[in-house]
Amino acid sequence: LHRPSPEEALQWRDSLEKLLQNPYGLASFRSFLRSEFSEENAEFWVACEDYKKTKSPVKMAEKAKKIYEEFIQTEAPKEVNIDHFTKAVTIKNLVEPSPTSFDMAQKRIFALMEKDSLPRFVRSEFYHELIK
Repeated sequence: LHRPSPEEALQWRDSLEKLLQNPYGLASFRSFLRSEFSEENAEFWVACEDYKKTKSPVKMAEKAKKIYEEFIQTEAPKEVNIDHFTKAVTIKNLVEPSPTSFDMAQKRIFALMEKDSLPRFVRSEFYHELIK
């Protein structure tokens, strides 16, 4: 991982997407989330990105089951905070897993991180170290 320039890191204030696409930014953001016990959101987002790139239907079904068990099902070890409707739609989508099965849940978690976690990250020491 190469450390981003302060200019590059400054762009992350306004773009969670750019932050998550940069390996160093993602690692720093995950460290920050870990420090406040909410890393499951970024882990779920990363798992969904990986899932969408899966070509084999067999592998896709395996990954879908793993993501469901780890993040979606009630009392999951890293259960993400999604509303009942989103959870129901996601479960319905998993009857026949497709690349879009987790899209609604992933969008909800992205919006939550963008609205909630990103502003706190930008105010944190983790971020201030990057823009020095």
